[in-house]
Amino acid sequence: MIRLIRRYGGGSRKLYDTEESRYVSLMEIADWIRQGQQLRIVDSKTDDDVTAATLAQVIYEGEKRGVSFLSGDFLHQIIRRGGRAVSDQVDQVQAGVNRLVRGLPPVRRAKGEILELRRSLTELERLVGTLEEPGEEAPVRTRKRLTA
Repeated sequence: MIRLIRRYGGGSRKLYDTEESRYVSLMEIADWIRQGQQLRIVDSKTDDDVTAATLAQVIYEGEKRGVSFLSGDFLHQIIRRGGRAVSDQVDQVQAGVNRLVRGLPPVRRAKGEILELRRSLTELERLVGTLEEPGEEAPVRTRKRLTA
């Protein structure tokens, strides 16, 4: 559910949480977002959505207090490319995850093949060990095993 916050104009620009019926601070809004809460912030007079502007203010206030939310490089990218910067980053992460997921079946197959080869090698070593019984020449032992 999206939590509705009303922003009152004037010099104070107070933020009113309609769910808890109380005024809240920008830092409380930041905490809610960190906890996964979805917010919609609207201007009390015009009902315009001012969520993006308010969240930008949250970032600004955090920077003033020395709490960095975003790197300078990332902020440059956002300004240069607009909202595309964030979606491009998400797309890059998603592409990497997709590559990893696609790569899992061959790795699983290879692991299975390695285990099978180990079993075969162990069996082969066991058979070679039985062929080398003391007191018989190797060709005689081999013929005995093959004809048995």
